[in-house]
Order: sequence, then C-alpha cells, then structure tokens
Amino acid sequence: MALLFGIGYAGIIFEESLAFNKSGVGLLMAVSLWVVRSIGAPSTDIAVSELTHASGEVSEIVFFLLGAMTIVEIVDAHQGFKLVTDSITTRKPRTLLWVVGFVTFFLSSILDNLTSTIVMVSLLRKLVPPSEYRKLLGAVIVIAANAGGAWSPIGDVTTTMLWIHGQISTFQTMKGLFIPSIVSLSVPLALMSLTSEVNGKGQASPNVLASEQMAPRGQLVFFVGVGALIFVPVFKALTGLPPFMGILFGLGVLWILTDAIHYGESERQKLKVPQALSRIDTQGALFFLGILLSVSSLEAAGLLRELANYLDAHIPNVELIASAIGVVSAIIDNVPLVAATMGMYDLTSFPQDSEFWQLVAYCAGTGGSMLVIGSAAGVAYMGMEKVDFFWYFRKVSGFAFAGYAAGIAAYLAVNNLHISLPSTLAQGLSLIVVLKKFFKTGIVSTPLEPAGKRSSDLGRAWP
Repeated sequence: MALLFGIGYAGIIFEESLAFNKSGVGLLMAVSLWVVRSIGAPSTDIAVSELTHASGEVSEIVFFLLGAMTIVEIVDAHQGFKLVTDSITTRKPRTLLWVVGFVTFFLSSILDNLTSTIVMVSLLRKLVPPSEYRKLLGAVIVIAANAGGAWSPIGDVTTTMLWIHGQISTFQTMKGLFIPSIVSLSVPLALMSLTSEVNGKGQASPNVLASEQMAPRGQLVFFVGVGALIFVPVFKALTGLPPFMGILFGLGVLWILTDAIHYGESERQKLKVPQALSRIDTQGALFFLGILLSVSSLEAAGLLRELANYLDAHIPNVELIASAIGVVSAIIDNVPLVAATMGMYDLTSFPQDSEFWQLVAYCAGTGGSMLVIGSAAGVAYMGMEKVDFFWYFRKVSGFAFAGYAAGIAAYLAVNNLHISLPSTLAQGLSLIVVLKKFFKTGIVSTPLEPAGKRSSDLGRAWP
C-alpha cells in the first residue's frame, strides 16, 4: 500500500510531464489502495465497514466543498464581490499582498480554512488579472488560511478535533497560538515582498471588475450568500449536525431566492443555480475525493499509526515530535495524523493545554502549507487556479517552511517568556466559541475556571 501510494503521489506531482490528469490519478490510486486493503484485511466485511466509515467522513468534506463552491459561484455570477473589491482601494502589489494575507487570516479563524480559501481566491480573480503575481497571491491565501485556522478551535478540522476531545481549550488555545500563527504568516509575507513577482510589477494592478456592473439584486445575493457561509458554524452549534448540512441548507435558501428574484427572466438563466453548478470545479472535487480516500485507506491499514509510533520511538523530544507531525502533514492529510497522535497519547501523558497539544494544533494546522497538496486549502487553490505541484514547490514551499519554523520558535519563546495574547482580547474572541457551545448544550465550558470544570451558571461563568 505504501508503494502504491508513492506511485500515485508521483503521478500527481508529475502531472504536467506525464500528461495525466491528477483527478484520474487520484481516483485510480484510491480504488487500488482499497482493493489491496480488502485483500489484506482479516475479512472482506471488515474492509467494507472501514470503507463505509471512511466514505462517510470524506463525503462530508466533498459535499461541503461543492456547496461552498456553488454559493461562491452564484455570488460571483451576480458580481456581488464588487462590494468587497471596490472597498480594497490599494493596487500596489506589495500592499495588496499584506492586505489579502491578513484578511484571509482573520476570516479563516471565523469560518474555516477551506471556505476562506474558496471565497478569497474568488475575490482575487476580481482584483488581479491572470499572472504569476496572482498565483503568488493565491499561495498567500493558502498560507494565511492555514495559519488563521490554527489558533481558533473552529478554524481548522484538526484544531476542532483536539478541542472537542478535550486536549485543548478555547481560551488557552487562542491565547497561546495567536502570536505563533501570526508570525507564521508575517515571515512568508515579508520574504515574498522581496520577490521579483511583487517588486517587478512597475504599475499597479488594475481592477478586473472596473468595467463590469453588478447584476440586479446583486447586493441581496451577496449578503445572503456570505451570510450562508458564516451561518455554517452557528448551524453546527445549534443542531449538532455536521458542517456540510449547514452549507447545503444555505445553498437551498440561495437556490430558492435566486429562482424567486429572477422568475420569468429567461435572459438571466446564467444567474441561477443550475448554471452555476455547471461552472464549478467538479474535477477538483473529484481530486479531493481521491486524495482523502487514499489517505483513509492508509489509516485503516494502520500505516499512519505505525508512523506515529516510529516518531515516538526515535524522537523522544516533545517539540521535535510535534514539529515532525507538521512536516509529515504536508505530505499526508493532517486529520488522520492528529487522530493517530490522539490515540497514542492520552490526557494522563499530556494534560489539557500542555505544550505538546498546543504545538500539535499549531504544527498540524500550518505544516500543510509547505506543499500545495498538504492541506484542504491548498488542494482547493490548486484546482481553482490550475497551479501545478512544482510551481508551488519552487516559488512558495521555502517561504512556507520559514514561516512554519519561525512560528515554532515564536511559540517556544512565548511559552518560556510567558508572553501571550492579552487576556481581554483572547476572552472576547473565545466568547464566540463558548456561546455557540452554550446554545447547543446549555452548559458553558468556562475558560476562567480550572481545566475540566464546567458551570451551568452563565452569570458565574462570565462575571
């Protein structure tokens, strides 16, 4: 299975040279790996059960991706993003680089890195014409989305996993990882500001939407569409259902709305959902499906757990183990890696909010930026902007690694010097997550009390 994964991975990397589409390679690799798993499993029923479980988890992500891409495409068809692009007045390449980076960073902490990437890449297409510079801005979005998701319990799947299972808490995570996360973004931005793609542009970038007009009721569609994306974590907190149900709910609302406002307007069929569905990147979604199913087969076979055990046996240092997990997550999906890590170490080995768990949250969240296929954000960007593996490796991976290493150094410095995000700001940011949990269960997990305690008295929890 490891050999098959290596061959398939090479096929994806050398897509341009071999003239094989990466989506086809990914799907073929996934099916082949599961065939081998079914042969090697104790029984076919066990393999089928593992595949059913894996398919459910993978399908949730793919449905979420399709729903988010469709909503963004509908807003785009109505030129709704003009409301945002018109407010970004700067066209200086270096300034735009920083603006895009930090907007994505904070957006990702509220939504998640995948949705933020889809939204920001779509906005980017309206700000900058196709060029090497736009590809670099897209790479900045990937780095910023991953960095922004690492310090928020709802910003990245792996951080959410650690939060739900009690390895980290809301307040301490935001307080401890904000500075390392922002360093991991600032360092690549500073280095990219010195590149020829940024400094070589003598003139400012024109606004691609300058000559285009917003479609009728475009503002309404924009606010409903963006509201549908923001509502997803609220929907999850209120109902307990997975995020893809929230995105499908938002898509359904937007579908009915566009049918209603364009009723009888035959010339505006392109503004409706059926036409938007024909324009989304289905090929990219299938590539995503293949990659995730492939990795899930390795997890089912126990190969990822063996890797985690190897790291534990040969790297006794806690910081190095967490750092290695981040590096490996650039190659293999970080979700099963973190799941394997959670299985290896319990809260008796490392208590809640210990240095190990916070480093795992940071490293698994930001390590995927080092390769374009190392994170959900990178895979989405790769499909939307048609970026190949080697371009990202040559132009971006070094910057991403520098930011990753600088963030680890910042965390260790902060931890040793007891520097952190100011408590008032951290508590204010954590209020979003805590209130969502309160609405769902009626019980507040209080960041002001000792780990493990809970209070049903909202007044006592937030004096």
